[in-house]
Amino acid sequence: MQKRAYLLIAVSGSLWGTIGIFVRELYGLGFSTLQIVTMRVFSAAVIMLLYLLFTKPELLKIRFRDSLYFVGTGILSIVFFNLCYFITIRETSIAIAVTLLYTAPAFVAILSRVIFRESLDAKKLFSLGLTLTGCAFVTGYLPELGNSPSITLPWLLTGLGAGFGYALYSIFGKVALKKYDTVTITAYTFFFASLALLPLVSFETSGEAFSTGSFWTYLIGLGFFPTVLAYLLYTKGLEEVESSRAAIVATVEPVVATFAGFFFFREIVSGWQLAGILFVLAGVVLIQERK
Repeated sequence: MQKRAYLLIAVSGSLWGTIGIFVRELYGLGFSTLQIVTMRVFSAAVIMLLYLLFTKPELLKIRFRDSLYFVGTGILSIVFFNLCYFITIRETSIAIAVTLLYTAPAFVAILSRVIFRESLDAKKLFSLGLTLTGCAFVTGYLPELGNSPSITLPWLLTGLGAGFGYALYSIFGKVALKKYDTVTITAYTFFFASLALLPLVSFETSGEAFSTGSFWTYLIGLGFFPTVLAYLLYTKGLEEVESSRAAIVATVEPVVATFAGFFFFREIVSGWQLAGILFVLAGVVLIQERK
């Protein structure tokens, strides 16, 4: 059973690694970052809510005052993280964007120390060092080694912002898990993210794109494969595998994302960037708690 669980988690990580493909194609159809983020969270919210409505409607019951949890996971985390992540994909490359996204475990360790008073031992500090070094390699911010910066400071900050926003999900989600099922948290996360984004975005000038078959292919693909399906497979795998081990297996995501960028968009990864990706992956693996 555990082999099957590990396989499910690896597949979910691989699906997450395909996000950049759908995002790049939607950019090509003329959509803005805000529009793509809105379409992703809204399509995911519809799919998740319908899924629960017809399978486990009891999981849709929440207390009104607990909505604050989902404001945190949905708006402060998901909306902010997706905006930063998709902008970084647009302005740099999928490999750089996903590597900076994987600074999230480092942010989680620091925030958990401040908020939950969790220990920050030598192993975690070493992992943080590996992660930061890896990011410096990937982004080229080590001029003394002869690798000139491959991204400008604004896009470095959006990449790190994606990692920070992604980390906030773990912080708010940890509190929400004391009362609600993981599927409930995810469904309402996308629901509240949609409530925040829909009033801010207009699709009046996108009518022509809506009439193309490729648009619906990319939209449904983005909402289903690297979002809903990836989450459901990951959750299923967690039934048999510890969360710390699952997080390690899921680090296949940046590897898949890097290959996707190369094969679909001919993005070139230099030797320094490849070394940086490996450093970040090593940091993510080491920072996991071993029970």
